[in-house]
Amino acid sequence: MISIVVPTLGRPSLAVLLDTLAGQVGELPDPEILLVDDRRESTGELPVPGALAAYTKVLTGPGAGPAAARNLGWRAARSPWIVFLDDDVVPAADWCRRLLADLAAGDLIGGVQGVVRVPLPAHRRPIDWERVTAGLAEGDWITADMAYRRAALADAGGFDERFPRAYREDAELAHRVRRAGWELVRGARTVTHPVRPESRWVSLRTQRGNADDALLRRLYGRYWRTDLRLPPGRRHRHVAVTASGALALAATGLRAATGGAPRAALGALATAGALGWLAGTAEFARARIAPGPRTPGEVTTMLATSALIPPLAVTHWLRGWWHSRGECPGTGS
Repeated sequence: MISIVVPTLGRPSLAVLLDTLAGQVGELPDPEILLVDDRRESTGELPVPGALAAYTKVLTGPGAGPAAARNLGWRAARSPWIVFLDDDVVPAADWCRRLLADLAAGDLIGGVQGVVRVPLPAHRRPIDWERVTAGLAEGDWITADMAYRRAALADAGGFDERFPRAYREDAELAHRVRRAGWELVRGARTVTHPVRPESRWVSLRTQRGNADDALLRRLYGRYWRTDLRLPPGRRHRHVAVTASGALALAATGLRAATGGAPRAALGALATAGALGWLAGTAEFARARIAPGPRTPGEVTTMLATSALIPPLAVTHWLRGWWHSRGECPGTGS
């Protein structure tokens, strides 16, 4: 028996996922599909195809984010293997057959990750948001398609619900599963993860994840990125750019309010801060513009967001650091 858990906000992509599963779920022994409706206010029935009706149960989620929704799903499941799928992936036509092969794993294997493919435009370079989404294909243990033994989930305590976003909660769980003595491996089944349409300002909204990074730093110490196998970030650069900008503004304000000799020194400080901010912002913008299509609209968006992201990232980090001040290292769920 295999249980498939899909937390959802009722996005149109869910219908595509379920239609794809409907054509092949019969290949699984005694399958179970658990849809966790995590909408704060339900707007109607979920689009369960008739072919899946006998296998599917809809659970009402707490509206507290994907970690809490997945916990509700796997704890209600009946199978020794729980497969987590995001509601915006499309399984390959042979996904169920390959899933069976992936789960024929040794007793020490606690989880098996599927292969995630992100289709990118063939006629142009990808924009920033498309490149960010494409990074999922290289991610470790992401729950776009991740199967866990129930025993491994129980040993680790499930997802940590202090992480309210679809950000880091899967890597943090994988770390605790490995720490509990289980091995994680990659399988051969494949899902496609299309790039969903987003506002040109999506990169500003995603900076909220810095608050979750601050919590991870509290829980796992200074080497949290290495321990959780996460790529290096730009936080130190963002801090330097933000500090330079703050210095320039503060020195300019004080210079306007001060007479005499301090004006020259404050002017020099303002200039140094402004140059530091400009250099850091230009470097960040260039790093984001160079691999992209370099259209006027994309360049304008990258310039604007590259100026706004550093202070936003630092603000969210500080907010997360403050809110997690009571947490101690080693207190992961």
